Amino acid sequence: MAISTLKLTTEMKAGFRTEVACGKPFVIDQPNPMGSNEGPNPLEVFLSALGGCICAIGRIIANQEKLDVRGIRVAIEGDLDKNFLLGTTTEGRAGFTEIRARVEVDADMTPEEKAAFVDRIEKRCPIADNMVHGTTIRTQVV
Repeated sequence: MAISTLKLTTEMKAGFRTEVACGKPFVIDQPNPMGSNEGPNPLEVFLSALGGCICAIGRIIANQEKLDVRGIRVAIEGDLDKNFLLGTTTEGRAGFTEIRARVEVDADMTPEEKAAFVDRIEKRCPIADNMVHGTTIRTQVV
């Protein structure tokens, strides 16, 4: 098993601005009036990671299997209880209760071939895997 460790840092700045230091640094923020709207909010980053991973794994599989996939478009929706995350209730949970991904594959494939292709993507997508199967998170105060 080849294990790789990905590393990045996030740092809270003024207001809700969070700077992410990684291969391509970016900003996470909140929309106005709460934040400065300088970047996506954390929930959008989370959901976009799923869409980005589906597209990337789709390209990897297409290349490996020599499939002529012209493009993949993923529309994602997630349902969550904002009252819980804002602390106005302790009933329920903070995370998404359901995430729906609609995957459109631009390729000369039958609907059955597209469904099988998307199934292979879903099985190999690390973001989907982390969403479906619990991953240990170890938080340390330093």
